[in-house]
Amino acid sequence: MSFDVETLTSDTAIVHVGEALDFRNADEFKETFQDYVEDDIQNFILDFSETEVLDSTGLGSIFSLYREISPQDGQVAFADVSRPVQVVVQLTRTYKVFRQYPSVEAAKEALTS
Repeated sequence: MSFDVETLTSDTAIVHVGEALDFRNADEFKETFQDYVEDDIQNFILDFSETEVLDSTGLGSIFSLYREISPQDGQVAFADVSRPVQVVVQLTRTYKVFRQYPSVEAAKEALTS
């Protein structure tokens, strides 16, 4: 299972996370974003609309991405957050670090304007 990534602009990409971001695919997530970071993408919109599982390993891989791009003023935005992901975000207080948008469209507008 690979991540579906859509490049929006020269510095922004949308990652369609899919059903799960957990211990099984967190390394693959890191490899995927690494390729994009090397191509100067520094804003990532994570589309969680179909995500049923987000565990601590998955969350850790998102923080790795954040640590990598934040020195260049990069951003990681959460979009269309599903209920299971929302629960994790609330429990871990991740909402204090990552901005959340009701839809991918809203995140696009905020990050590309």
